[in-house]
Formats: sequence, C-alpha cells, structure tokens
Amino acid sequence: MQIALLGDVMLGRLVNQHLATVRPAYPWGDTLELLRQADVRIANLECVLASGGEPEPGKVFHFRSDPKNVASLLAAGIDVVSLANNHVLDFGQDAFREMLPALDGRGILHAGAGPDLDAARRPAVRRVDGAAVGFIAFTDNEPGWEAGAATPGVYYVPVDDGGRRRGGAGSDGRLDGLLALVRRTKARVQFLIVSAHWGGNWGHDAPARHQDLARDLIDAGADLVFGHSPHIFRGVGSHRNRPIIYSAGDFIDDYAVDPVERNDQSFVFMLDTDGNSPRTLRLYPTIIAGFQARLARGSAPDIAARMQRLSSHLGTLSTWNASGRCLEIPLDKPARG
Repeated sequence: MQIALLGDVMLGRLVNQHLATVRPAYPWGDTLELLRQADVRIANLECVLASGGEPEPGKVFHFRSDPKNVASLLAAGIDVVSLANNHVLDFGQDAFREMLPALDGRGILHAGAGPDLDAARRPAVRRVDGAAVGFIAFTDNEPGWEAGAATPGVYYVPVDDGGRRRGGAGSDGRLDGLLALVRRTKARVQFLIVSAHWGGNWGHDAPARHQDLARDLIDAGADLVFGHSPHIFRGVGSHRNRPIIYSAGDFIDDYAVDPVERNDQSFVFMLDTDGNSPRTLRLYPTIIAGFQARLARGSAPDIAARMQRLSSHLGTLSTWNASGRCLEIPLDKPARG
C-alpha cells in the first residue's frame, strides 16, 4: 500500500481567486501524476470551504475558499483531510457547518473537527484492498475553538512541557484521552495515522515535547505520526520503525516567501507499507509557484539535502535517489542512536 501525505493545503484568498478562472486541478501542478500512484491521499485542509460566515474577530489571517473548490480536492484524488487546525473556524460556526456536507457529499473523509466533541474526536477510516486505514487528527492551536458536548469545534489537545507525558504535572486529561483513543482505534484498524497540527509557524528543530508525544503515540498504537502547522518542513524521525513527520510544511498557498526559512518548499511524502508495517518513506521535493505546487527541478537536491541534515539530527538515515528524484528513508532498519 502507498500512502501520500501533504502538508498545509490553503485554497483561500488569492488561490481562491485564481481558481475562479482555471481548472480545479491547477493548484496541484505536475504533482498529480505522482499522487495518482498512491492508494490513499491525505492532506491538512488549512481553510474553510464556505460561501458565508463572518471573519472571526481578533484573528489577523482568515482563509476561506468557495465550496465549489471541493472539486480541486477531488481533482487530486484527496481521500482524507485533517480539519484540526487554526483556520477551519476562521469564518465562524455557520461557515464550518457549511463545509461538512460539501466534503461528505463528495466522499472526502475528515477528522479533527466536527459539530460536537464526539464527532471531532471520531477517527476517519478508509479501506484499501480489505485493510482498514485509520486517521485521527488533533491540534494544540486555538484552544478557544475546542469542540464541546453540543458545540462545533476542533479536537484540541494541549502539547506543553508540563503535561506532555501521561499523567505528568500540568496534564488535564486530554492527553490521556488522546492516547486512549489511539489504543481503541488501533484495535480495529490495520494501519493508524495520527495527524498533529502542533506548535508555532517557524523553526526547523522538532521541539522536545513533540518528540516525546510522538513516541507516546506510537507506543499507544500509531503507525505514522503526521505533523504540520509550521510553515516550513522539519526533520523526519522514527520510533519502533514507525515514521514521525514532525512538520510537512506548506504544500499550496499564496504566502509571501521567507528567503531563509523557505516556506515555499516541501515534499510529497510517500509511504510504502507491507501490510501494517512501514517499509520506505520517499520524499519528493516540491516548491510553490504561482499558487501551484510543483515538483522541484534544479533545486530538488538542495531541498532534499536540508531535509537530510534535519533528519540526521534525529538519528534518521536517508539517501538521495538521483534517478527517482526523491529522498529515501528505510524504515525496516533501526535508527541510529
């Protein structure tokens, strides 16, 4: 089985305006052929799909895309999206409620936000050749958007130094609840992905609290930890031969590019599995240009080399495959250190 994972997909603002005049497939550029090779395609949807609603007061950035742009997700074959992020309620609860049937009606699964807490916590499950692939999504952003017993919102789990360990000082029970959810879900699926929209926008180093929680998630049953939220990619780690993507970075957006942080660079993360065992993670470098994700050409080795350096700090070995133009991380061998 091949699973493709993409970082933040933001279809609002200028991308939304551009989609009014181009084909729905435009934002995916020449990554489409690669995405079609996957059995499951997953992304973090960093906007709300709605025509109504009012911008949330107190926020600087608000991302909304026309509901018709669900066709853009379909054009890329996106199967599952994370809604646990800091933009899904940018235009209020009514806009959020408008998005859910737009996704449901086109068969796009989602997790991490919902009309109430039970729905926000509920895993998405997609079957691939008889195998059940589970997907749980949470965020430590926007605590004021936490779903309630009867109110819409995100699946919020604080990730902080005091409460990062099970039962640690400062733990309020949400972290224990997340780990319990992982254990229950793993008991009924063959492969489990946990999506974490965590931390701030910048910084290439994976915080210690993220590393600790990622290991706890894998110990509880996660087969892959898929992190995002920072606008730049971070190194890839592993635990018990399970991959940890600490930040996938930005995949599609209209943001100004920081010349040092390079928030226009990311990857298509393609995981090969043998049953429920991850075998190889292949990273295909991408770059955003003209509101479109494109496979990096001349800059691909340099983007991959930066990821190699970041991942080596986490004990992860990788090799640049020049013919395949991808970085390869074997997962069936123990990590260093």
